[in-house]
Amino acid sequence: MMGKGKLLVMVVFLVATVTFHLKVAGGETKAAGAELCKDCHEAQYNSYGKSKHSKKGFANSPANKSDCMACHREGIAHAEAGGGKGAGGIVALNGKNVSAAAKDAACLSCHASSRKLAFWDMGKHKKSDVACTSCHNIHGKKIAQVETCTGCHKDIKRDINRASHHPIVEGKVKCGDCHNPHGTLSHGMITAENTNQLCYKCHADKRGPWLWEHAPVEENCQTCHTAHGSRTAKLLVERQPNLCAECHFTAGGHTTSFAIGRGGFLGSSPSNRVMARSCTNCHSAIHGSNHPEDPQNQNSSGRFFVR
Repeated sequence: MMGKGKLLVMVVFLVATVTFHLKVAGGETKAAGAELCKDCHEAQYNSYGKSKHSKKGFANSPANKSDCMACHREGIAHAEAGGGKGAGGIVALNGKNVSAAAKDAACLSCHASSRKLAFWDMGKHKKSDVACTSCHNIHGKKIAQVETCTGCHKDIKRDINRASHHPIVEGKVKCGDCHNPHGTLSHGMITAENTNQLCYKCHADKRGPWLWEHAPVEENCQTCHTAHGSRTAKLLVERQPNLCAECHFTAGGHTTSFAIGRGGFLGSSPSNRVMARSCTNCHSAIHGSNHPEDPQNQNSSGRFFVR
């Protein structure tokens, strides 16, 4: 939280900025704030007026002349020095030569108390020197969240455009529904304790508890599913029965279903392999089952996830 001393300094700074006037060429006097900046930065001045910062910030008060100074700091000295990059100690929040820490400091002077920034210092973005202005446009140009994130995360952009995907490109799910880009205590900056708890927020029917639990389901949803998109139906990491074969195999290297010979499960089929069939055709309760066990035929009971 911001200390009382720091808050008092900020208030004094803003009041001083509003009340101080600067003499410019021709003897004209202008307020040392947004109106002064407009002379050279008219495009930024106009765009800022449409931004959320302008509508909810200083512009709603009589002290709106201090808008630019609140973030860019030394505007008076900058103007006295004749303008130019870095002149007068101005903080260019999009400048290539300005460190991420310096850019963030301007934003955090107001936003440090936000609960969404509680773990900013330990987040992956902060540690990778991703500045606030790398994702946010302080002058109000609105960009879709998915476009902002996929600007860096090209692999995710590829996945969300695959045949089977979460409805992200359709706008029904946003990156921020699952991730907090400002940092969390969880892997991948997800907004839950672990992957399963995150998935259960939407897929509550997969939560259980189950009489017969499928071990990999209980451990991690991503054992079988990929989060963003897949070439396989239902976001599976591999098609059935190959996916199931990764765990369900015999000493000979075949899955249990593959090993059934003629006269068994496949009858007189010319092949003893499961062709054009899915494991979930029979084992439909694959996430877990509460169906009782059939002592006469266990293969047709809930123990084997058969409804």
